[in-house]
Amino acid sequence: MAASPSAVMFRGVERHYGPVRAVDGVDLDIAPGEFFAMLGPSGSGKTTCLRLIAGFEQPTAGHIEIFGEAMEGVPAYRRPVNTVFQDYALFPHMNVLDNVCYGMMIRGVDRTEREQLGRAALAMVKLAGKEERKPGQLSGGQRQRVALARALVVRPKVLLLDEPLGALDLKLREEMQGELKTLQRSLGLSFVFVTHDQGEALSMADRVAVFNDGRIVQVGSPEEIYERPRTRFVADFVGGSNVIEADLVGTWTGIAKPASLRAEKIVLLANGTAAPDGAIVVDGSITQTLYQGAVKRIELVTGNGQRLVASVPASLSATPSPGTGVRVAFPRAALHHMEEP
Repeated sequence: MAASPSAVMFRGVERHYGPVRAVDGVDLDIAPGEFFAMLGPSGSGKTTCLRLIAGFEQPTAGHIEIFGEAMEGVPAYRRPVNTVFQDYALFPHMNVLDNVCYGMMIRGVDRTEREQLGRAALAMVKLAGKEERKPGQLSGGQRQRVALARALVVRPKVLLLDEPLGALDLKLREEMQGELKTLQRSLGLSFVFVTHDQGEALSMADRVAVFNDGRIVQVGSPEEIYERPRTRFVADFVGGSNVIEADLVGTWTGIAKPASLRAEKIVLLANGTAAPDGAIVVDGSITQTLYQGAVKRIELVTGNGQRLVASVPASLSATPSPGTGVRVAFPRAALHHMEEP
């Protein structure tokens, strides 16, 4: 039996704007029913890839398929996808139900049927009873749900989300992350989520593609991306890991390759406290301490000039002040050797 096609497939895809290669040779497979995040800084190519899937852009080179069908030259309105935008793009003069039903109206769906489907979509996103309100009468989170219902009601095979939580405050954004993931699981749809926020990507996605300079530099599960970055860029961009130079890593481990070391893996040793068996122990001097709620960020420089950041529980009874000598330790296994560069 032949394997089922990918929900989305890229092969050697490029998108040029004059001399600028916004997308530069991307290969990608997104599985049916997968929550897939495209993560990267502004200008990294992630949003252009989303627009290529949607049909808002056409590739300069390469091949794109959606569920086994070639997409070259296929206009956006004929693709089995729909998009939720960061600004929601709701019609302010229409009520909520008419906004949700708009796409079905354009497709010629009977009014009775489209309103029935629209009400069901609003119930799915917990907005039953809000059908007659205008977008201006809703909170930011409610408007985001209206946009989501409008995209889902036409039953796309793939839902594209272009930083849809970016306009929400922190608390509401965290709530919506959980709701989006729950909804995706219940529907079984492929969600493709573009974000520059590594916390969003790690908390929601089944897999994450990290973009930089128009290319994918690593694809993997959130745990793989966070714990085992392949390059310095991934280590620094996803969670801000300590990057240890090859010479120093060689001194510590005998393997002279650059390594990442997560801040939470480092512990402070109180005076007279023995390090755990097999741990690497380093002496240094505190340069700065920052209180961050549940944790404290402690920055230090070692005797050989390596700068380290440790993340320790804020409940520690005493935190060394800047200029204080300190001894830290971390498991040898916490050093993850990376590819060059």
